[in-house]
Amino acid sequence: MSGRGGKSRRLTESERILWREVTRSVAPLRSLPPEDFEPLFEAQTHPAPITAPLRPAKPEVPRPKNEPPALTPLGRRGRQRVARGRDSIDGRLDLHGLTQAEAHDALLSFLHQAQARGARTVMVITGKGRGGEGGVLKRQVPLWLALAEFRAVVIGFEEAHHRHGGEGALYLRVRRPGITR
Repeated sequence: MSGRGGKSRRLTESERILWREVTRSVAPLRSLPPEDFEPLFEAQTHPAPITAPLRPAKPEVPRPKNEPPALTPLGRRGRQRVARGRDSIDGRLDLHGLTQAEAHDALLSFLHQAQARGARTVMVITGKGRGGEGGVLKRQVPLWLALAEFRAVVIGFEEAHHRHGGEGALYLRVRRPGITR
């Protein structure tokens, strides 16, 4: 006799005795005429697939065709490679003393030049700012980097290691020219 995709077998004598003991100790939910039957155990050759509970899929927001991909962080290892000098810093830009408008234009120009010369990693020095809030450029540069005009040039960024300015500087990974993914 065969069941759900597997082979069945007859119970051994010790299994039959155990089964009878178990069935005697169970009280039926409703009275049924007693049956003398021999249950069959199925030895499955293939385990039943485990199904994960379904959860609603996140609606994927289509990205416009000309929109560059989102920023991705360098990650711990990438940051370590730059901090330890294994990945070179191919350019530096110091934004100290510039207004927001000047800094925005200088940063965009610097990044386009870095991309054109094939730079992979650059450092942008924003400064730490005064007081507990930090500087305006320290807050603004990450916001600018999230804009489409910068995402076309930058893959991602991380705060620099303390040897390179720590929270007052950023490592930026530059996108290769012509690559949008």
